[in-house]
Amino acid sequence: MTTAFFSHDDCMKHDMGPEHPESPARLAAIISYIADTGIAEKLDWVRPEEITRDQLLSVHPESYLQQLDMMQPTRGRVFTDPDTAMMPDTLRAARLSAGANIQAVDMVMSSQVTNAFICARPPGHHAERTKSMGFCFYNNIALAAMRALNFHHLDRVAIIDFDVHQGNGTVDIVSGDERILMCSTFQHPLFPYSHVHRQADNIVNIPIEAGCSSAEYRKQVEAGWIKRLNAFKPQVILISAGFDAHRLDPMAEVNLETEDYRWLTEMMAGVANEHSNDRIISTLEGGYHLKALAESVNAHLEVLSSVY
Repeated sequence: MTTAFFSHDDCMKHDMGPEHPESPARLAAIISYIADTGIAEKLDWVRPEEITRDQLLSVHPESYLQQLDMMQPTRGRVFTDPDTAMMPDTLRAARLSAGANIQAVDMVMSSQVTNAFICARPPGHHAERTKSMGFCFYNNIALAAMRALNFHHLDRVAIIDFDVHQGNGTVDIVSGDERILMCSTFQHPLFPYSHVHRQADNIVNIPIEAGCSSAEYRKQVEAGWIKRLNAFKPQVILISAGFDAHRLDPMAEVNLETEDYRWLTEMMAGVANEHSNDRIISTLEGGYHLKALAESVNAHLEVLSSVY
């Protein structure tokens, strides 16, 4: 069995401007680095297809999808919020990114591959059911969860979100759904400044203070996640893999190292081995220091690709 690596050149055509941190260079940096380390040769490369309208409707209402369609410009850029811009190629990239998540679930659930990593953009975890924000348009990880639950008829899906910014969109969508356990860490206070204290029983929030060290982070994660995950016994683990809690990242003030992402992946692989038949689907969210991002993704992939 192998690790599927989903990527598509058209995900690089979405470009919110030369100074925008969520840039096409993020994917280029990852792909170049994993080629240099040799990990790319161990992966099963998959070119994703666009998500269908019906699949999008499992999370987002038609009125919201129509709103995005109407806003997409034929030239130039249109901002949906102060940080998030659309251009002519945006929704094509977003549909590919979301589609990769659907395909990854299908391939993992049908045992074509052991696990999967989606190296695509735009990201998704800030997209709420009816609102684009934080560089996100469709909520990729929520779409993956609904695919696992509704199409593959699973009973229990875990979502792990270790992006430094809270996945407010995912919380908005899955809060109260007892089929899903969502565990997240995020710097607080920090964007998006919401959904921190509004917790349903299926949401495990671990707010992290600025300046948090690796040792303290690991201690809080072990205490907050492991018991809940083992009690829940997820049948698949979905990861919103944001690498922007790295100490070099310009978007936050948490002091994780590359090896912390290896540790996080090993911990999730252990839970997946115990309960989920090693099934993990991980999708790229944040990470804006290109070297730190590429190194952290490489560490993440080294763990995923060593699981057999």
